[in-house]
Amino acid sequence: MADTGETELVGANIIVAAPLEPTVAHQNVGPPPRTPESKDAVEPIFPPLHNNAGEDADSVTSGTLPPSRVTGGGVGDDNDEDEPAVARPFHRTSSPDPASRPGLGLTAEDDDDEGRIDDDHGPCPRSRQMQKMHRFSLYETASRFYIVGGDVTEKRYRILKIDRTNDDASELSITDDKTVYTQKDMNQLLDTIDDGNRGTGGLKLRCTTWGLLGFIKFTGPYYMLLITKKSTVAMIGGHYVYQIDGTDLIPLTSPNFKMDQRNTEESRFLGILNNLDLTTSFYYSYSYDITRTLQHNITRERTALINGQPCAIDDDFNSMFVWNNHLLQPAAKVLNTPYDWCRPIIHGYIDQAAVSVYGRTAHITIIARRSRYFAGARFLKRGANDLGYVANDVETEQIVSEALTTSFHAPGPKFFANPAYTSYVQHRGSIPLHWTQDNTGVTPKPPIELNLVDPFYTAAALHFDNLFERYGAPIYVLNLIKARERTPRESKLLAEYTRAIEYLNQFLPAGCKIIHRAWDMSRAAKSRDQDVIGTLESIAEDVVVATGFFQNGDGHTSPIRVQNGVARTNCIDCLDRTNAAQFVIGKRALGHQLYALGILGDTSINYDTDAVNLFTHMYHDHGDTIAVQYGGSQLVNTMETYRKINQWTSHSRDMIESFKRYYNNSFLDGQRQEAYNLFLGNYIFAQGQPMLWDLATDYYLHHENPRTWLEKRKRDYINWYTPEFLEPRMLPPYPSVKGAAISKPVCAYDDYWLEYYRPSTLSSFPKMFPYKMNSTIKYIPFKSTQDGRYDLSPFRVRTETADSEAQERRKAKKEVTIVAPHDRARIGADDSETASINEKTPTPTTANHNGTTPGRGISFHRWLQQGGTPHPHHLHHNGSGDGTTKDTSPYINHALQNNNSGTDDASKKHPQYHTNNLQQQQQQQPHRQKQTPLEKSRAAQWTFAQVVHSSLNPTVSAAEAEDYTRYVSHPQNLPLVVSSEIPADDEIEPEYVEYVSGGWQHDGLLRRREGGSYHSSGGFGLGNESWDREGGGANGVNGGAGGGEDDSDRALYIDTVRVAENPLTVTEEDAQKKRYKAYRKWLRGKSLFKQQPVD
Repeated sequence: MADTGETELVGANIIVAAPLEPTVAHQNVGPPPRTPESKDAVEPIFPPLHNNAGEDADSVTSGTLPPSRVTGGGVGDDNDEDEPAVARPFHRTSSPDPASRPGLGLTAEDDDDEGRIDDDHGPCPRSRQMQKMHRFSLYETASRFYIVGGDVTEKRYRILKIDRTNDDASELSITDDKTVYTQKDMNQLLDTIDDGNRGTGGLKLRCTTWGLLGFIKFTGPYYMLLITKKSTVAMIGGHYVYQIDGTDLIPLTSPNFKMDQRNTEESRFLGILNNLDLTTSFYYSYSYDITRTLQHNITRERTALINGQPCAIDDDFNSMFVWNNHLLQPAAKVLNTPYDWCRPIIHGYIDQAAVSVYGRTAHITIIARRSRYFAGARFLKRGANDLGYVANDVETEQIVSEALTTSFHAPGPKFFANPAYTSYVQHRGSIPLHWTQDNTGVTPKPPIELNLVDPFYTAAALHFDNLFERYGAPIYVLNLIKARERTPRESKLLAEYTRAIEYLNQFLPAGCKIIHRAWDMSRAAKSRDQDVIGTLESIAEDVVVATGFFQNGDGHTSPIRVQNGVARTNCIDCLDRTNAAQFVIGKRALGHQLYALGILGDTSINYDTDAVNLFTHMYHDHGDTIAVQYGGSQLVNTMETYRKINQWTSHSRDMIESFKRYYNNSFLDGQRQEAYNLFLGNYIFAQGQPMLWDLATDYYLHHENPRTWLEKRKRDYINWYTPEFLEPRMLPPYPSVKGAAISKPVCAYDDYWLEYYRPSTLSSFPKMFPYKMNSTIKYIPFKSTQDGRYDLSPFRVRTETADSEAQERRKAKKEVTIVAPHDRARIGADDSETASINEKTPTPTTANHNGTTPGRGISFHRWLQQGGTPHPHHLHHNGSGDGTTKDTSPYINHALQNNNSGTDDASKKHPQYHTNNLQQQQQQQPHRQKQTPLEKSRAAQWTFAQVVHSSLNPTVSAAEAEDYTRYVSHPQNLPLVVSSEIPADDEIEPEYVEYVSGGWQHDGLLRRREGGSYHSSGGFGLGNESWDREGGGANGVNGGAGGGEDDSDRALYIDTVRVAENPLTVTEEDAQKKRYKAYRKWLRGKSLFKQQPVD
């Protein structure tokens, strides 16, 4: 590596270097220590192109710089390479030496032009959009934290200073340096900071991060929450969306600060916060507003173009879905642009997949946003609060786009007018009434109680007015709760909810009234004569026609569609039934979206197609994620349940999920609710107020303070809605960009290009997200496409094809095969062509007289059982008796062999007779009628009599004697167990011979001579051959069944059957057994689910 006196920090770090004069580069192992007075100039080099592994799914590197100098050593790059892969000259910007530059010091708040980046296309009105930072490095000194942020190009950097000296500060002390630095200027600034703090340890690299989530305070100091890991989950218009995979909480305290061990409240607050897993289902983006819908974002950008603004304000986030809004408030008070450093995050679900249609690719993106208002666990958050916010409020958006172009812009360029982008939005939420369920008992389904009877339905009015503000009119309410019950539970809410909608509708203007469709989906699913999916399909078509969907365009060459209104779906929990209904509505909307894009010729899509199967999996994961967040378990009833195609094995899975949901709701929801209240800012510590864990209820954390009721002006009970929210939504017409704006680049309006293409990063297809995206093309069986019969369309029904392919792919049963000695010559004489055909195509033909099939080996079990002919009763039920079904008990087989020994002899003498008889029996099988109960009884009596007779008069048939003689007398002819059907011709191992001869038995077939040799003990021996063995006293080859093993087995047996001296005394071991027995009784439900709540 050329000695340039610099250290390259690749990935999330920056290049730290001191300004040096040009000179000739030379190779060296590492950079030598530099001093400020060093005038040795070296030739600058280009840093190598690197592959940022952290951009996809890797963590950001972290480390600590040596205390001597920041540039004396550094953190290696993301690839852990000691030397750069490519060494080439690097064009470094020229700047004066720090000693001769008076403006660059510890303050670094100068307005020098050399410290800024000038745009070649002129000054950008919103330079903050041009320098959006993606990677951050956290440095620390004894008194401050320094966050250095860099953009995608790794050419522009900014710095944020955070004071850490005041451990109990009530306000944050943060300084945002508005200066945009180059790499060289930032290196000089860090060197200067390091020199000024050398007496207290200098400047050290604490960690690197992908973003700042905010600041939080409990009873002591402030804490800073950082994103340490991320992974890419979606790409919308060239803007990447990431999931948080790791976080780090850093206290803003001095290095010598030690937390008071007596301050247990601080530790308990930290423990409660750690109960919230921020690495699951939390998402963010650097350049795309995921807190709002695509329709809102395009409308906002179009409006900015009409007003002459080059880009919209990037801090117009929907606070309803910003889950770290409480953590952003301290930064928002002291920073003018807090979103330059802090990233807003949403909680919910995001997934993206591709549908390939003969070369055309359509991207399907599902974004679920969970509201932070009235958020909580299932039984702890029901209904609505005083402000109209409902529990389990989730907004689901599906974006369908064709990947002809990446950005939101059409060719021309026509900014934000790409017609290849469509979207559809749905909503789910609890019933907007004041109702609760008390889960303090052990019953899985607590009773439902209406806590407040409001004749004016204030909470419902506020809720629907908020829906009008967000989506417009009309609101299509799909109510799926039960209508008839033996013990009224859900039906209570149905009647009250219906009266609420009727009351609110009487004041709404015509055309904007709430559409209420109540349908007992649970009863329909249990009925055999109702088509659940057919009914949902009909409702879904009405919903999509009533609300419409969004499609971008310029209005001239491509049409514009806007969604007005939303489908609001609910059941009692807004989980299982709601997710199934939302899937059907989304499937219907998907057909309309693909039809608008010109991919489909019709608006309907059949089930069991590749596209719908992929879409089903996405919505299934969507429902599971929402269910885990609210109910504590995954979906209990899936789409297979309502389509009535689920397997019987799914019942056990449903029971497990039901028990998980019951367990979490009973024991873990309280801890989860405390974590939500603390992270969302519902509870803020204050002196003199009770602690979070001391609250008897969190009701007042989510509802209005009763003391403010008299001060607040109540809404009109008749004019409960806002008329402006009922006006139709319109997409602003596309403005023609004229004048000086034509010469401006696309980056002046949208910075997608740098983020998507990353020109400073070496990219490869396997690591690019669009290449790794889940797609229908990955599930195409390419072997089936070679003959040209497979339809590659993702909209082709695959039910019959899938069944046939499953039969072809089904492998034969694997079993151990032993080749009989008399089959060796026949197998060796088989034709090679016939053998290859048999390998490819199984041929289960009529069995031979020995029970085998031609050209195939026989299993070990069938080889031992051969020679017996099954009883006609068993032959009728088991086919030809070729061994494919499980045999009966050995006693019955033994009786049948004795009874049919004459038949065996006759079949050996006249094989043709046996074959013809067997064929006649097979031909008579289809014409035989089902056995009567009398015939079954007689067959059972005959079988029992044969078993008793064979047990009282044991005999050995001629076939068994012949087989036994051959098995004992000729073991050398039997091959070892091999994987192929052709036995090996290798020499037989002596161990195998002795095993066959009974050496493993005590005083087996061989007797031991004096001196350690063995000889045959009878006619079944091994001739006159003998073998000398070591270990003369043993029965086996290497000890066999020696006396040592017998003694250990005998001791183990005696210990097992030993009876204690005091058998009635309970020891510690017995206590464990008794506890396990009681636990088994508890599992069987002896007293758990039989309890009822006490009134």
